[in-house]
Amino acid sequence: MITQMKRMDVVSNNVANVNSTGYKRDGVATQSFAEEFIKRLNDPGLQMYGGAVKLGKITSGVFVDTVFTNFASGSVNATGNALDLALMGDGFFAVEINTGSGVSEKYTRNGEFTLADGRLVTRDGAAVLGQNGAVTIPEGDITIDESGNIYSNGDYVDTLKLVDFEDRSTLRSIRDTMYETTADSVFKDASGTVCQSALESSNVNSAREMVDMITVNRAYEANQRSILTIDATLARTVNDLANKR
Repeated sequence: MITQMKRMDVVSNNVANVNSTGYKRDGVATQSFAEEFIKRLNDPGLQMYGGAVKLGKITSGVFVDTVFTNFASGSVNATGNALDLALMGDGFFAVEINTGSGVSEKYTRNGEFTLADGRLVTRDGAAVLGQNGAVTIPEGDITIDESGNIYSNGDYVDTLKLVDFEDRSTLRSIRDTMYETTADSVFKDASGTVCQSALESSNVNSAREMVDMITVNRAYEANQRSILTIDATLARTVNDLANKR
């Protein structure tokens, strides 16, 4: 039941972010507890077998081993906004957030950017990074090519910092669409291309998530009924023994 509750939390978060730009679906991997032998004990007729007979193996259920992220690309939709960017293929935008004790580099597929005092930032205010640090764009007609080169009125400004990783499972989600590296993360060059005036949608399939939600709910209820049945059986056994005495 605890496992199903955790699965429901993950599915619910996927449903809540079905319209979040650049969101990547989370999944749950479960693992069974170690199997143990069950034995028949203290039966006078079993003395010839040493007082115990192995009946077989039993497992005490499953637990959540890990929550993983599916980094498959979502569909790309045109928006008409010059500061909306989508990555076609593999890679992440590098951004810089203020942690209170300093700044830290994070990574996202959400290219819904805007300008704040000339600085290119995310909707949450994180600075978008280029090859020369935080990107500052002078006023003018902004164009960004497939390689991430930024131009204002035809003049080169900077190139977006795009990164990728050898194993994306080493990334840790810190917000719905933002990730940070761990000790096992290894950088590599991003192979994706930038598409201006477009955004990548979430890769969540709402119909699938609703089916998963129903499945999880039914599994939880089935486990609950099993526990109630066992509890009622034990209660009857105790009461019957007490009455016989």
